[in-house]
Amino acid sequence: MPEQITRSIIVKGDINEIFRLWMDFENFPRFMAHIKSVTKMNDTTSRWVMEGPGGKDIEWESKITTLEEPTRIAWNGEGNDIKTTGQVTFNQLTEEETEVNVMLQYVPLGGFIADIAAELFADPEGDLEEDLRNFKAYAENRAYMLPKKS
Repeated sequence: MPEQITRSIIVKGDINEIFRLWMDFENFPRFMAHIKSVTKMNDTTSRWVMEGPGGKDIEWESKITTLEEPTRIAWNGEGNDIKTTGQVTFNQLTEEETEVNVMLQYVPLGGFIADIAAELFADPEGDLEEDLRNFKAYAENRAYMLPKKS
């Protein structure tokens, strides 16, 4: 069953800078706990790898479907195990604050991996809130990095 979640956070920074930081997908493992790697394939497509339980990675390709700089990014993603769609919008609140709104939908495609995905997404709202707090810390202090798992 598809799961759709929406969360927002206010980040200190100009909308153009915050948008640019978000568009640097290869840095997502620095602030998204379950993302192992993101590899940019071209201007619109990237390859994502998520850590799964039991050492089984979940992989997919994501394609930007809408790019309205610096206010909106939308995408569709699909792999053997999962489909994902979503968008991020950016709203300049003041000269020093930008609101970041994330809407994310994912659909596990079945089988064993669907069980793993269900375990990974047991608390999608909480996970997205944590990822946004981590992004805020990353954006406001560029030296921020998630601790590496041992």
